[in-house]
Amino acid sequence: MDAEELELFAKSLEHATARHTGAALDAALAELGWGDAFAADPRAAVATLFELQGATATTSGALDVVLAVALGLDPTADGDGDLGVVLPALGASEPPGRVEGDRLVVLGLGTADLARRSGVLVVTAAAASAVGGAGGLGALVLDPADLDLRTAEGIDPRLGLITVAADLAASPASSRTRVGGIAGGTPGGTPDWEAALDAGRRALAHELVGASRTMLELARQHALERIQFGRPIAQFQAVRHKLAESLVAIEAADGALAAAWEDPSPTASAIAKAIAGRSARTVARHAQQVLAGIGFTTEHPLHLYVRRVLVLDRLLGGAGALTRELGDDLLASRSLPAMLPL
Repeated sequence: MDAEELELFAKSLEHATARHTGAALDAALAELGWGDAFAADPRAAVATLFELQGATATTSGALDVVLAVALGLDPTADGDGDLGVVLPALGASEPPGRVEGDRLVVLGLGTADLARRSGVLVVTAAAASAVGGAGGLGALVLDPADLDLRTAEGIDPRLGLITVAADLAASPASSRTRVGGIAGGTPGGTPDWEAALDAGRRALAHELVGASRTMLELARQHALERIQFGRPIAQFQAVRHKLAESLVAIEAADGALAAAWEDPSPTASAIAKAIAGRSARTVARHAQQVLAGIGFTTEHPLHLYVRRVLVLDRLLGGAGALTRELGDDLLASRSLPAMLPL
């Protein structure tokens, strides 16, 4: 997309995310052609939509599309376009399904759209002899009726996540079709779980950045309007430092995301997600301190964003876990990843 098209696209998405959420937002995105934009320019489509979702604390099924495409599915193909993807459990990065002998055990999360899909894609891990293919990875398309789907009642119920669980016979059946190679249906193929994690982490990092920008704006507006000792608290050095540190944290996350798009490697995506999660928590803490008592009330919108970033940070690996994994990889390889040109 050129600059003019991107501006028009962004304004349309801004209007949609400001008015809709959940199934209504999915319908609006379909009408606006977000899927076509994603196919043509993934970076622009993902960055624009997910930052707006973060900024407005709305939800959609776009994460399912991002993960499905990374796994090799074609959203425009018959059947593929109506598949949901099971996410790992909160704080985890491993495939949500595993084959144990003759049983398939599923334990993970899904977006609110999952229950409305005609099929649910589960990436599985097992011994190579059980699943076939390198790394012991496989994938199954399950009927939602075969799964135990329950609303996740955690800290952010507005996000609409659902828990997904199952204990089924591992042999393929009419409602449990083994997907080989995902794209093209090659028997014995292996789903690219790493690519799905990378794509999902970039999308969630954009959503964290969008939420962080809104939290900073809420704190900034309050600092300009709140008068103490005859002047706005925005003139106090301590308040200015917290706002400045929040902006630095957001820009660091934004820069890491740009690098992850330029170098779409597992390391770059993990770094971007880790920095975005850590930065969002920093901004939430500083915004709460600037807003003081009003920030603790449900009448003020800050709590919506604090709740959201606490959950988004843990999806597909939290900042702490990803940082430890990256450190372990550095120690094991004894080499630093190549730096991107400035």
